[in-house]
Amino acid sequence: MLISDRRSETDDGRVFAFGLVFIAMIRRLVLGDGTLGRQLLGQLDDAPGELYVVTADTGWVTTLRDESIAAVEGDPADPACYPSSTDLVVIAVDEINRTESVAVAARRAFPDASLIATVGVDSSDTARSRLAETVDHVLDPRREISARLLDAAGTEPAGGMGLLLSSIRSLSKPLAVVAHDNPDPDAIASACGLVAIAESVGVPADAYYFGEISHQENRALVNLLGLSLYPVDSESFEPTEYGTIALVDHAQPGVNDSLPPETEVGIVIDHHPPRMPIDETGRYVDIRPSIGSTSTIITEYFRRLGMTPDESLSTALLYGIQTDTKGFTREVSAADFEAASQLSETANSGALKRIESPSISGSVVDTLSTAIKRRDVRGSALASCVGRISDRDALAQTADDLLNMEGITTVVIYGYTDEMIYVSGRTRGTTLDLGAVLREALDQIGSAGGHANMAGAQLPMGILRDVDDGENITTVVHDLVAERVFTALEMATEPATYMINSPPDSPPE
Repeated sequence: MLISDRRSETDDGRVFAFGLVFIAMIRRLVLGDGTLGRQLLGQLDDAPGELYVVTADTGWVTTLRDESIAAVEGDPADPACYPSSTDLVVIAVDEINRTESVAVAARRAFPDASLIATVGVDSSDTARSRLAETVDHVLDPRREISARLLDAAGTEPAGGMGLLLSSIRSLSKPLAVVAHDNPDPDAIASACGLVAIAESVGVPADAYYFGEISHQENRALVNLLGLSLYPVDSESFEPTEYGTIALVDHAQPGVNDSLPPETEVGIVIDHHPPRMPIDETGRYVDIRPSIGSTSTIITEYFRRLGMTPDESLSTALLYGIQTDTKGFTREVSAADFEAASQLSETANSGALKRIESPSISGSVVDTLSTAIKRRDVRGSALASCVGRISDRDALAQTADDLLNMEGITTVVIYGYTDEMIYVSGRTRGTTLDLGAVLREALDQIGSAGGHANMAGAQLPMGILRDVDDGENITTVVHDLVAERVFTALEMATEPATYMINSPPDSPPE
């Protein structure tokens, strides 16, 4: 039985040319002696079930029999050469009139079977229409090839593969792909994916990041899959050593990365809404806020280029999509599902499970415990300062966990180092745009942004460094962030929802 005439997948993950997908133990009959029939046969033979071939080509019959394929030398239009029954008939001859005669004979012999016919490049629209009246599906290689070429070229200025590849091929020095600071799985996978695309056209490239990969799942992702991603700092990274800089999962140098703000950037690929207009002059820019992850965009590039990511990269990209969409429940689009389906064919599900279930570090447990103890709940919003931090990623994980508290729809968790206050926010089940709320609350004293359901901010410590360390500075940081955030929440929602003057559920210590 034919499942689909486009890309689709069986339970065992088999996908065939032109999207022909078949159930296990199907009985298949190939009629013809055309070149396309030979190409399809190799993939059809890999599928489980029975395969039978009728062809007038004596040499091909011999070859097929040597490969233990049941083949009969005869006229594909002669029902006497057919087996007694079949579930699927593939008609693959090179001449359209002969294709029609074979199709008519096959339909009469097997009225309940699914019939698929291929047509050559010289077939007319009229002939294809007549053929479509007899068979269930007509595969036109010319149209398939045209569609793939148009897909690869791209019709939108920002997403055209020609522009991306020409931007990369023109480089006389290596490409530096820079993820945002302390990269998450989406940034890690996207950076490695763009490196693979550059290397496929002969341009050397490396992926870099500032900060640390501290979250236990992120470390597991890099180490288990053997991803090549190099840490750098402001002193060791020299942009002039590279042909150009590519930013993935963020859009501006100096904003959520440690590059100098004046750094020349040639490529920008991101799914976050930009905080300000991006100058596209002389650069490749692909920013799609409607898509749930940058890994989805990179996966689309592979498809449009006719490339398949290797197992490690497929696994990383799939994990990047899963984490940024929170298991396909947050900011998810149809493109994310399509990309995930594509990647699942080559991803390592066993490795994915090991990455998703690493041991929980002590810093995450400590951060969660402190956030619960110091939580400040006003209406359905929760804010908590966890004090001095060593693991920035623990903030995001804590925000995710506390969002499960009964009656809570918005969580903002923050902590500080000697130089910076880091803020991580989550919301669900509301019409609130948390990215806009944090920008309203904190942009004047730092930088903030993100999506409607997931956002963050970075605030320089500045004069707060002169405050005595310990509980005093923790209280000052909490008051600074919490009052601004609760005020912005009140402005963005009904006054009754977020009560600025209500007492906190548990005051910060």
